[in-house]
Amino acid sequence: MLTSLRALASEPRLRILDWLKDPVAHFPPQVDGDLVEDGVCSIFIATKLGMTQPSATAHLKILERAGLIRGTKIKQWVFYRRDETRIAELKRTIEREL
Repeated sequence: MLTSLRALASEPRLRILDWLKDPVAHFPPQVDGDLVEDGVCSIFIATKLGMTQPSATAHLKILERAGLIRGTKIKQWVFYRRDETRIAELKRTIEREL
C-alpha cells in the first residue's frame, strides 16, 4: 500500500490517473490502439503533461510499479490504462486502515 500512496503523492501522476479514467474525453483518436481497450500512447500523455517523453515515462513507470496502471506495447509504443481492480482494492484498504 505504501508504494501506491507514494505514487499518488504527485500532481502529474494524479492528473494522469484522472485523464485515464475517461481517455476519450482527454485524448485525440490514435492511429494504433484503442483509447479504451488498449490505453493511451505515452507520447500523448507526455504532450498533455507538457513534459518530455522520458519525464512522463518516469511518472508512468511509478504508477505501473504501484499497480495503478498497466502498459501494453503495440509496435514501438507503450499504451497505458488504469487498473480499476487494483485501484478499487487500494480504496478498500485505505478505508479499512484509516
